[in-house]
Amino acid sequence: MENIVKIKIRKIYGTLRPSEKKVADYILKYTGAADDLLIDSVARACQVSQPTVIRFVKAVGYEGFRDFKFAFVKEEGRRDPEEGEKIDLYGFKLSRRDRLEDIPGKIITTSVGMLEETLQSVSVREYKKAVEAICQAENIVLYGVENSIVTANDLMIKLTYLGLNCRMYSDYYLQNVSAVNLSRKDLAIGVSYSGCSRHTVEMMALARKAGARTLVLTNFENSLIARYADILLCASNRQFLYGDTIFSRISQLALVDMLYAGVLNMSYDRLSQKLNKTSEIVSKRAYGEDDEVL
Repeated sequence: MENIVKIKIRKIYGTLRPSEKKVADYILKYTGAADDLLIDSVARACQVSQPTVIRFVKAVGYEGFRDFKFAFVKEEGRRDPEEGEKIDLYGFKLSRRDRLEDIPGKIITTSVGMLEETLQSVSVREYKKAVEAICQAENIVLYGVENSIVTANDLMIKLTYLGLNCRMYSDYYLQNVSAVNLSRKDLAIGVSYSGCSRHTVEMMALARKAGARTLVLTNFENSLIARYADILLCASNRQFLYGDTIFSRISQLALVDMLYAGVLNMSYDRLSQKLNKTSEIVSKRAYGEDDEVL
């Protein structure tokens, strides 16, 4: 059962000031007892002033901290008694009591929430830098493991359709060889949901040492891989346990589509012509309505 107070916070998150977002992040991650929430302790934990906390609760729609806390306590009382039996899949709780016919709606609702959060988390400045870096690169090499391979491969296909020199290697040794042979004219793109995948982090470190620019797509701005990113695109700032991230691809693929559309927009006349030629070639490999199969 989703906490109504937290839903309200997510809806207005993008309108908050940076200092108020610190309070929002703290409340969204808060797992303690609602009764233990005190304005001075929240201010200290967030390293903001008490007036900032007050501005935050008013922005969410409450008259003061007391009303905010009361709503939080009330929501805690609504908690499902079987909450502990549920599996938490990135904000989507699944239990044996869920009806099968309700799952599609819950999946879509959670996915929409993920996309809204991604929009709040993406830095426009970093996004522009990422698009420019892709357009300027002589060679683009993508790196990722496990689920992130899906995202990296999708970006590679889209950029290849635009006629860009883009590659991706599935072999670990070839990835290492490619990373150390990059130059300052090249761009290395690393995709990692957690930002801690050893192999992808190492590839970014090698590529940067070789002189290439590095672009990282991850969900957590303070993750290890961010240390080796010249450009960082974050899809979220909420931490979830590894294995409970079935929705990670939703936000990552949204970033891919943003980059694809941005690159096309930046060089529209030239790239749209290439895209049309590519589409013509691909369409020839599709069956027509009257064509017989084999």
